[in-house]
Order: sequence, then structure tokens, then C-alpha cells
Amino acid sequence: MATQARPPRPAPRPPEGTPPAAELARMARRGLAGAVRVARWADAALSPGRGHGTPDGRGALSVATAERAAADLDLTPRQVRADWDTARLAGLVEVHGDTARPGWRLRAWDRDDTAVLRGWVALFDAWSLAHPAEGSLEAPAVAEVVEAMPQVLSFLQLSAGPVPVPQLLDLLGQRVEELRTERCEIPYGPQPEPAVPASAPLPPLLDWALRGLAAVGALTYADGQATLTPLGSWAVWVKLEQICVAAQSPAGNIEQAAEDMLRGCARLRPNAARAEYRAWLAARPVGSAVTELIAAARGEDALLRGLAFEALRVVGAPAEPVVRSVADEASLRPYALLWLAEYEGADPEDVHLVLTREETTWLWVDTAAAVADHGEAQLLVRHLESAVQPTVPALLDEVRKAGHPRTVQVLVALAAAHPDPALAKAVRRAAFQVHTGGV
Repeated sequence: MATQARPPRPAPRPPEGTPPAAELARMARRGLAGAVRVARWADAALSPGRGHGTPDGRGALSVATAERAAADLDLTPRQVRADWDTARLAGLVEVHGDTARPGWRLRAWDRDDTAVLRGWVALFDAWSLAHPAEGSLEAPAVAEVVEAMPQVLSFLQLSAGPVPVPQLLDLLGQRVEELRTERCEIPYGPQPEPAVPASAPLPPLLDWALRGLAAVGALTYADGQATLTPLGSWAVWVKLEQICVAAQSPAGNIEQAAEDMLRGCARLRPNAARAEYRAWLAARPVGSAVTELIAAARGEDALLRGLAFEALRVVGAPAEPVVRSVADEASLRPYALLWLAEYEGADPEDVHLVLTREETTWLWVDTAAAVADHGEAQLLVRHLESAVQPTVPALLDEVRKAGHPRTVQVLVALAAAHPDPALAKAVRRAAFQVHTGGV
């Protein structure tokens, strides 16, 4: 008798008192009004052919551009720069080299509440970038506090009201100690001094974090206590719900390292896999998550390489600098170039055009390696049809020159799987030539 399918989990409902999505979106629009204003000014003034200043290549506005915007918008240059930074973090503008262009959220801002809320959540996630720590605070200690703050925010959300700062300070101290314990390893031989002294003062660090979260509209901070705003409470609830979904899912990958998480998602349908990626990402700082995914992509398993970049697509804008930085690594270059082209708005049907013929062939071999390792023989045969080369001899000629470390194994597996004896023989010959260094 067939096992009855488990009914789908009902759609979660926000905590009682949470405003409806339309009202939350109105709040987000009010909070980001200045950023939207500067982004729309940039869309008009910095469009190609306008002849005005452009960003300086690092995402910041040039002096001339900031002054022009200030004059046009009746703001100070400092206000313009602050709103510009907010617009970038919220995905309202995207900077590519020395070119700025509107993000898709700006285009959808007036008509799509979901786009607005996602933009605000992107800013919320980047609160430590929107409100950088003062130079007097030690960088390692700042990093620890950023990693520990999700638990503090969860406590604020569950408290559903004002919480005294001393109580938050105790919680922060406990979480920092837990993080240090989790990283602790048995020392062998002389050890350097710890990067973060145990005596690093937490009160100024918590004060900085609460002021930063207040600056992006996630909470109010006054009179010795902090309270999540409706937007902040909703955003924290969404992240907690994502974690719960992952914990209750059959895959249950939330506690896994990136490599194991990706393996667990390998046989999921695309939508289910993306849900797992989102939950996994929600449970850890975005910076460390991106680092883990890139490390998994650098491994020998071609399947994980492709899945890692699928997960990085879920990350979106925060992953862009890291993806761009690895585009010169041979094993990651085709994946990185495709990711960047999609991120920059290339037509999905034309995105493959960013790859050279050699890069396309390398990617074909890498994908074939993933199929050979994890798929069925028939899938490998069908993969032959996806090659850009018009004939099998042309494909084999270019595959031999691609320099992929798995070329021999891929060709041997393809020869074993293909039903055409003549074609299989040609593929085996090509494998032998690559193996022996022949042509």
C-alpha cells in the first residue's frame, strides 16, 4: 500500500498585531524615501550620454556628482552620499565599474509591495555596512557582535515590547562566549594571542549595533531600552520562520556546512532547493555564508560547483563583490561570468554569450563530470546534445584542448554510456589521446 503523502505545511501567519503587507510596505517606502529620491535622480542624471559625473568605481559618488545632486535636490552633499549608500544597499541602484544604473526594485517601487519589502530587508541585513563601526572599536570584536546580533534580535522579537539594554547586554555576552567556544580548538604548541581579547568591552559595541539597527528603521533605541519596530519585528519573524521551515523539512540542512547542505539539496526540485538555500542563509551571517559557498565551489565535485552558484543567486547583491573576485579562477570563471551577467540584467536567452567558446566547452565538460558522478548514463548521453559544437568530432577536438582535469573520465564515461558503437569508439580514442598527451 502506498504511503500517504504528508499534507503540505500551512502557510505561516505573522504574530498577532503585525501590520498587513501593504502597511509594512508603506512604512518601508517612507523610510527609504530619501534613497529612492537620490536613486531616481541618478537614473536621470547619470544615464549614458548625460555628460555628468559618475561613481568613482567603488560605488561612492564622485565629489562633482554629489555636489550636483545636492544642488538639484536641495540637500547637502553629505545627505546625498548617505542616501546613495542606502539606495545601493537596498538594491535601488546597482554599480558596475564606473556605471550606475537603476535596480529592478526601483523600477517596481511604486507598484510592487514585495519588491519594496525585499529592498528594506536587504538594507536591514546590511545594517553594519549602513552604519559602520567607529575606528575605536576593534574589528574582530565588531565582527563577533555582528555574528551574535541575530540572537539578540530574536529575543527582542519574542519579547514583543521594550527590553532594557542591560538585559540585552547579558544576552549578547552569552552569545559571544558561545561563538568563541564553538570556534575553540585544542591547541598544539605555542599559540598566538587571541584576535579578540576576552576583555573586549561589549557595552560600546552593543550601543553601536543598536544605533545602527535604529538607523535603518529596525528598532527604536532610547531611555535605556530597545524595541523592534513593526518592520523590524516582521523581518526577524520572517527569518525565524525560514529557519523553522528548514528544521522541519525532510532535507533539514540548516545546521550543515555548505558542502553538506548542497549535497542535501542536489535531488530537490528547483523551488524546494531555493527554499533550503534561503533558510540556510538566514541562519548565518551573509559574509561567512558566501565564503563557505565559494569554498564548496572550489572543490573537486562539479555538481557542488553548480549548486553553489545557484545558492549564490539566492544571496544576490551581497555576493557580487566575491563572485567578481573569483572570475579569474579557471574552475569558477564560467560560473562566475554567467552569475554576473544574470545579476547585471542580461536576457536569460542571451546570457551564455558572455562566455568564450573555450569557456563554454570547459563548462560543458564540468557539467558532464557532474552528470557522470551523480546522474544516470542516459543523462550523460543527452548532455552530448547540449554542446555548442555542430558535430561530435568538433566537440571532441575542442574538449581535448579545454584542459579540464576531468576530461578523460568524462570521455570514458560517455563512451561507455553511448549506444552508438562508432561514436563510442571515437570518444574512447579522444580519451586515450588526452590521457597520453596526443593530438
